[in-house]
Amino acid sequence: MPTFEDADFGVTAQGAPTKSQEQKTESSQAVGQNGASLSIPADGHSSENTIEVPASRSSVADVSHYMHNLSLSPSMKERRGSRNSFGTSLPIPKSKRQSRLSSVHYAEGGKPTRPGMPPIQPTRDILAGQVQDLQSEKVKAAKDMAFVFDIDGVLVHGDRLIPEGQRVLEILNGDNELGIKIPHIFLTNGSGKPEQARVDQLSKILHNPISTDQFIQSHTPMRALAEYYKTVLVVGGEGYKCREVAEQYGFQDIVVPNDIVAWDPTIAPYRVFTDAERATSRPRDFSKTNIDAIMVFSDSRDYATDMQIIVDLLRSENGRLGTIAKDPVSQRIPIYFSQGDALCPTEHPIPRMSQGTFRIGLEAMYKALTGVDLERVVYGKPELATYKYADEIITSWMEQIHGEEKLPPHVYMIGDNPASDIIGGNMYGWNTCLVRTGVYQGEGNDKENPASFGVFKNVYEAVTTAIKKELGEDFKFKFDESINPVHHGDGVSAIE
Repeated sequence: MPTFEDADFGVTAQGAPTKSQEQKTESSQAVGQNGASLSIPADGHSSENTIEVPASRSSVADVSHYMHNLSLSPSMKERRGSRNSFGTSLPIPKSKRQSRLSSVHYAEGGKPTRPGMPPIQPTRDILAGQVQDLQSEKVKAAKDMAFVFDIDGVLVHGDRLIPEGQRVLEILNGDNELGIKIPHIFLTNGSGKPEQARVDQLSKILHNPISTDQFIQSHTPMRALAEYYKTVLVVGGEGYKCREVAEQYGFQDIVVPNDIVAWDPTIAPYRVFTDAERATSRPRDFSKTNIDAIMVFSDSRDYATDMQIIVDLLRSENGRLGTIAKDPVSQRIPIYFSQGDALCPTEHPIPRMSQGTFRIGLEAMYKALTGVDLERVVYGKPELATYKYADEIITSWMEQIHGEEKLPPHVYMIGDNPASDIIGGNMYGWNTCLVRTGVYQGEGNDKENPASFGVFKNVYEAVTTAIKKELGEDFKFKFDESINPVHHGDGVSAIE
């Protein structure tokens, strides 16, 4: 069994306590070597039955020498490089652009149902089209702007609607004086479900239609990695939903922690493995399987088991469980995280720990066991690759709703987390809006990562302020179906 010297813990060896030291101190404190202390509660404790011994280790945790500098949150004042700075790129998929003719429907014979004729439009769309014909400058301005929304803490809290979120989407989907759709997409560090399932859930909560073509969750760009790795360990999420995500992304051979525990229960000695979990797992002899890469798609539901398996693989010879590599660097398989947020807003009043805390803990464990820093790749906001992919999605969505394949010049990022939403948008040159309905609850703008367009009470205030800036202070956030496009001056007048 390994032994440790006092120096391993950053303290100086002390002799045995004297009898006087064993008596209760007047201050009721346990004092560390560096003078820091934790108060011992005096109420309800009898000094006759306890002896307080001075601590030989500091009560202040010191993990800095275990931490990789990239574990720290990036700041606009002191931006720390991502792994891109080390020369490693983050692959992202190319957007599947749809042709402008993609909306033409064909009969069974393969010919358009109305050859040479535009599709039949609802009366409201015809009226909106007439209004837009008379307001060409405002229409151009509306197409020259786009919104990018974080979701949790901006539009919803878990499964609970933030009311202003519903109204904002109604405005952007056409309930405005032009009756025009203003481009918008959703960019979240949330994860753990297939995109279609998440979009269906959000559409129901927000009472507005959302397409997978305007939706990016943290692991969506990671579909590109299916071209690079065959056998992967996928970690996180509820049940086997992340396995389903990986299958949809095109990964050929997908392993999840339950498969490994079913093969060898002793690998996770504290895990209670149920019969139902065993029946749905896919065990094999993993001592004869090389895992090519580790993909942390979503938050871990079992830190102990997931960390044990990940650390085993990172220390193994080329991803072969049951082995320990002679060289912890050259034989280490790559590990990817879908995002780096330490906190995430939920229905609980205080934000909960997210994937970032899991990663930081894993980094510290790996450094403690191997003595070397863990190199890893982190997707999600604020990584540049995520914003590059967002550009692709915005351009593709413009093609679908307006038939114009272009990237609007004025993009507004609406987020609640300064350390991801705001810093990422700022670095990418977007206008950033910080809302107080999620992670951020401070007064004024965030000092470390200030939003470039300002801080707002909620998403409605942020969006309407941005629209007025681009389209004019008199812009109306309601479409009036009783208007007569013929009666117009500088704008459109209602029938009198």
